[in-house]
Amino acid sequence: MPALTNRLPDYASLMRLDRPVGTLLLLWPTLAALWMGAGGMPDATLIVIFTVGTVVMRAGGCVINDYADRELDKHVRRTRDRPLTAGRITEIEALVLFGLLLALGAFLVLFLDPLTRWTAVAGAAVATVYPFMKRWTYMPQVVLGVAFSWGILMAFTATRRQVPEAAWLMFVGSMLWIVAYDTMYAMVDRDDDVKAGIKSTAILFGGLDRVMVGALQLGALFAFWTAGQRLGYSWGWAASAVVVGALFGYQQLLIRKRLRDRCFAAFKNNVWVGFALFCGAVVETALT
Repeated sequence: MPALTNRLPDYASLMRLDRPVGTLLLLWPTLAALWMGAGGMPDATLIVIFTVGTVVMRAGGCVINDYADRELDKHVRRTRDRPLTAGRITEIEALVLFGLLLALGAFLVLFLDPLTRWTAVAGAAVATVYPFMKRWTYMPQVVLGVAFSWGILMAFTATRRQVPEAAWLMFVGSMLWIVAYDTMYAMVDRDDDVKAGIKSTAILFGGLDRVMVGALQLGALFAFWTAGQRLGYSWGWAASAVVVGALFGYQQLLIRKRLRDRCFAAFKNNVWVGFALFCGAVVETALT
């Protein structure tokens, strides 16, 4: 067996530490919700816990996803060289790594209040189940949307000890947004997924994929805007909404011909959507 140091790049790849886009997609809206819940600069301890927790749980989600898809990934061009599928990491090693990441996540939530701890347990359960959904339903992206949006609820429980209406609106907006961008992600692999028997919203929507993505984006934008209204936000949040709307429009241009590289570029562009939401939340809470 190769020395551990020689295999570290494979472990990093399994956890997607070399591809931070997914982590940032999860981190920015979570931090936005943390600022919104705190009504200003959150406690430094919470910022550290939620930042590290986001990295850890996203890494764990990638590990269990690759474990679940280790046979299916062989039939998809983009994923056939992943460490677990290619045999550079064993199934047992992947499960041990997943267990260690879960344990680290559990350690982090010990520093949070009881309500947030139980909320975290429910979120971890959803994230663990998600990778298996693509075998049973054409809407696994909805489950991913719930899993990736769970940090928003946790951010509000950690700061307010409750989940107000604005939190639920942010949660719904985030879920719709995630289904939209993960559909664009699935459009990259659609042909391979059909052959492999993998289900996705990109396959479900078919020729209406761009229309459905646009409808989901509009729904997300409306939910985000309404959440800001419930919190009494003004021009800072409005500017954020304008930027988000412009980014959604740009993504529609990218996917108009359904080219693989353009669809993938549209997916990655959503990092800036999350960043715009975070900036809007910081500006608004600084004004109050």
